Order: sequence, then structure tokens, then C-alpha cells
Amino acid sequence: MTIVNPQVHIAANVTLGEGCELQPPCILGKAPRGAGEGERALAIGAGAVIRPFTTIYGGSTFGARLQTGQGASIREDNHVGDDVSIGTNAVLELGNRIGSRVRIHSGAFLELVTIEDDVFVGPNVVFTDDPHPMGCPRYQDCKGGAVVRRLARIGANATILPGVTIGEGALVGAGSVVTHDVPPGAVVAGNPARVIKQVADLTCPPGWFERPYTWPPYAEREPFDPGDAFDDVAPRDEPPALRG
Repeated sequence: MTIVNPQVHIAANVTLGEGCELQPPCILGKAPRGAGEGERALAIGAGAVIRPFTTIYGGSTFGARLQTGQGASIREDNHVGDDVSIGTNAVLELGNRIGSRVRIHSGAFLELVTIEDDVFVGPNVVFTDDPHPMGCPRYQDCKGGAVVRRLARIGANATILPGVTIGEGALVGAGSVVTHDVPPGAVVAGNPARVIKQVADLTCPPGWFERPYTWPPYAEREPFDPGDAFDDVAPRDEPPALRG
């Protein structure tokens, strides 16, 4: 059963999965510019938590367990995977393609961005899509957002310029201005951002780990060891005899 409050506006042509929590006030299925009410479908998977003052336009799809912070704004033509968190006051303009298990932190701005699985986008990260704003008569021919490959991490207040690709497992330092592609596994920082080291070279100052990112999903899990075969199976109501 989906929990609905009178202050939650759900337009026609909105599909909600089971167990969604819609916290008032919020708007689901708002008509994009030039479209009629309910003309563009909106699909949100099971287990979503939509927090107050979130607006999600019609014309997008979301997988299971979507989470939004307060005041998130999500326009049309966004396609989002499972287990994605979109933080407080984050803005997703049109045309984003976002994988699963992605964290988009508070205040981030995205347009025409492709983000693969298991990516972290820090607070107030801005993705730009227009190389020469504004009013360029060839805007439609050269506009384009960034591509962020799986397992990449982008620190707070970074700015990502149009058309940039951030490689798999890369780390963008806080406050960086990324003007060129970032190689896989690289750490970049500065304005303009430059490679300063590799993620594999990072250390853990408290010494809790040999180095950061040795945990899943950044490192493969250890294979499960089922132990030795044991043919003598005790009855269900009796504990098994100890071996050895």
C-alpha cells in the first residue's frame, strides 16, 4: 500500500511501486513545458521515499528504493536505476541517465549527464552542458554533459565542464574544476584539475586500513568458503554433533 497524504499531488499517468512513502507536500508527475497534465508518464519503483517539497516531472523512470531529500527537483527525461539517493535541494535537469547505487548529494546540479553504477557525487557538485552560454545558435549541435564511469567519486563543490569523461574508479578532489577527461583510477585536483596521484597510492591516515577503498564495491568480496562436506545431518530438533 502506498502512503498518500492530501498534500501530495499525484498527476494522472503516474505509476508507483509497492511500499512508497510520499511525505507532504510533494508533486509527482508535474507536466513539463508544452505538455498537458498527465501526458507524460512517470514511473517510480517500489520502496521509494519522497521527502517534502520534492517535485518530479512526468516523463521519467526510477527503479526501486529511490530516496529524495527535501526540495529535490527532477525534470523530465531522467532515467534512474535502483537504490539511488538524490539529496536535499539537488536539481536534475532533463536528459540524465543514472545507474544503480548512485549517491547524488545535496545541492548538486546535473543536466544531460550519464552516470554509471556505484558513483558518489558530493555536495554542490555542478555539471555543465553548454560550452558557450548563452544564446549560441548552434547550441543543439554541441551541447552535452559529462560521462561518469562506475565507481568514480567526485568531491564537494567540484565543477565538471561539458563533454568530460571521468574514468572508472577515479577520484575528483573537492573544489576542482574538471576541464579534460580524467583517466581511470586517477586522483585529480585543482583549477584546472590535474592528475596528482593514483587512487592506489592513497593512504589511510588513522591506519585502520592499508589504504582506502579496500571495501566493496571498490574491491571484490572474498570468495565464500562453505567449509568441508558433512554427510551426517542431525535431526532438525537436535543440535549437530561436534566434529573433530
